[in-house]
Amino acid sequence: MALNENTFIGGYAYTIDAKGRVNIPARFRQVLSEINANTFVVTRGLDPCVWVYPQVVWQDIMTELRSLSSLKPINRTFIRNTTRYATYCTYDKQGRIQIPQPLIDHAGLDKDVSIIGMNNKIEIWNPDRLAEVDQTNIELDQAAYDELAEKIIL
Repeated sequence: MALNENTFIGGYAYTIDAKGRVNIPARFRQVLSEINANTFVVTRGLDPCVWVYPQVVWQDIMTELRSLSSLKPINRTFIRNTTRYATYCTYDKQGRIQIPQPLIDHAGLDKDVSIIGMNNKIEIWNPDRLAEVDQTNIELDQAAYDELAEKIIL
């Protein structure tokens, strides 16, 4: 696999239509590896957003989930909450995917959306919620944020 396949960076402003369809940015579609057959998996993010995974990345997640023992209640709950909202979706000729209504509700998506590349996945946000979450998370522990930045950014 080439270095940039299934790797998403950057942020984009788009709109979601009345039918719950949103364009996947062309740059993201260009780096989606062919093995995905233009298919993503959309699911509920841990933050109030929608996570969009390439199909092959989602298969890796499913493998990891299978390794968790379902005898432990916390594992069952985590698996359930990770998979219950997941839906396969193939983008159409206009590059749009369909976001199911429960995910639209979870993320508070209305008309304007922010689409963000997050390395191996894409996040779709209500721009106002994204601004609130970003500000809150940085304010929670600025020292930890700075320490992480020192480890990563050269």
